[in-house]
Amino acid sequence: MVPATDAINSHCLRHRAFSQLAGSQVLQAQLGEESEKESANRHVHLAQKNSSKMPGNKPVLPLHGESDSKTKSIPLLWYFALAFMVFVYGSYGVLMNLSKEKGKIPFSSSALNLIIETIKFLVAVSLLTFETSREKTWTWPTWRQALPFAVPAVLYSINNNLSVLMQVHMDPATYQVLGNLKIVTTAILYRLILKRPLRVQQWISIGLLTTAGFCDSFGSLVDKEDINLRSQHITLTGLAIILTYCFISAMAGVYTEYILKKDIDTSLHLQNMMLYSFTITLNFGGWVLTQSYAEREEGASFQLFKGFSIYAWLIIFTQAFNGLGMSVVFKHGSNLVRLFVISCAMVVSTTLSILVLDFTLNVLYFVTLFLVIVAIYLYYR
Repeated sequence: MVPATDAINSHCLRHRAFSQLAGSQVLQAQLGEESEKESANRHVHLAQKNSSKMPGNKPVLPLHGESDSKTKSIPLLWYFALAFMVFVYGSYGVLMNLSKEKGKIPFSSSALNLIIETIKFLVAVSLLTFETSREKTWTWPTWRQALPFAVPAVLYSINNNLSVLMQVHMDPATYQVLGNLKIVTTAILYRLILKRPLRVQQWISIGLLTTAGFCDSFGSLVDKEDINLRSQHITLTGLAIILTYCFISAMAGVYTEYILKKDIDTSLHLQNMMLYSFTITLNFGGWVLTQSYAEREEGASFQLFKGFSIYAWLIIFTQAFNGLGMSVVFKHGSNLVRLFVISCAMVVSTTLSILVLDFTLNVLYFVTLFLVIVAIYLYYR
């Protein structure tokens, strides 16, 4: 009986050892599977994180209508600010026309823009100082951080001077209507550079805006000698200038939105300071060059405020506010908001042209106005 009992005990011990070994292998297999799952999840997370940084995989900027964790709901105050921007955009051409003397702009465009950019820079410095007053340390940005802002600075400096020059070649209403061609150039650049898709109705809108531009140009195109300041007019030179202006404006707007949002955690006031530092330098250089030429030709001295009237100062302060406001739109909103403001300003410009400048509008203008309104509705629908 003892040998049988020993055999049974030995068999039980072997069975228990085998069970423990099998259990250990199952446990190791389960741990291995869990480890593989964790590793796979980690790789997926890293892949998603890296893909979010690659422009080829998705749009560089959030699509229209997407929520952004950095973008808060718009306070009621901002609706009033946007309404004021609409008025400022719409009144720009009218104020320029009111400041003319014998059909010419009496002041230097570079001097006007130099003062505007200086005011914006001082406001940005004040706001940044207030923002960082509670911090003990603050470092000035490096050249690597500041250099990208030189690109939009060049574009804005060119465009801001063109916007003054073109007022001699067209009336305010035509300037504002044709300014809506910015929507066409901006939409195309959004598609090509930022990979933002355009819906079918947006392409239709672009076609309607282009048609509206041709209609308005055809109805207003005159020779420079035949300009009537009380009616619609645009010269061939003015048409070439505003087409160039719309293209440059789109490039500047898209690029500015990109660099402001790329470093979303960087203070907007600091970014504005970097941008305005370049625009001040460029406009100062332009003013010195133009005054040097004027001194040789006309014997005029370096007078920064020469030809400035109350209308010029109204332009300066309203445009300074508009520039600072638009930087907030670029940072926390979208280029589409800027285009919407410009589109709405068309109504303001037309109304002020009739009431203040006693303008007469032709039939093609109202056809153009209808096409632009339909195009805007389709684009933002």
